[in-house]
Amino acid sequence: MNDHDGFREFVLVRQQALMRTAYLLTGDAHLAEDLLQSVLVKVLGQWGKLSKGGDPVAYTRKALVNQYISWRRRPRVELPSASVPEHGVSSDDRTLDRIVLREALARLAPKQRAVIVLRFWEDLTEAQAADVLGCSLGNVKSQTHHALARLRTIAPELAHLLSEHEIEKVAR
Repeated sequence: MNDHDGFREFVLVRQQALMRTAYLLTGDAHLAEDLLQSVLVKVLGQWGKLSKGGDPVAYTRKALVNQYISWRRRPRVELPSASVPEHGVSSDDRTLDRIVLREALARLAPKQRAVIVLRFWEDLTEAQAADVLGCSLGNVKSQTHHALARLRTIAPELAHLLSEHEIEKVAR
């Protein structure tokens, strides 16, 4: 098996989880696809090193977060839409909670959103999240605290979900 075969296998096995992470970071399926594709190009360039003793999952996750934060720093032009996004009316409270949470996440600062995604959707420990983000453990704790406080302010209707243990239940 050559390096490219190993890379293909890695992508086939991890694609769904990586796409989920990219989507949770961007909040948009098309941007998530673009983000993941640009990161996988970088991963392919490093595959020789990663396949010989590296941690491809950790490297790819870190690259996703870094690329997302980099994209968010760039000024962007938002074009008005001809139609108002349809939120739909559903009797399913979990569906409504997911929609509100997704909209609230979109209003967080990039690093705060990244911390929430890594800690609660990727189920990383604080130390693992600090490693992915390239920051201190205290910074992760602080960002998590501030992000949850901001979510509580942005979407008080989600207060019942915004304990550290409840967020991940909504995402699934």
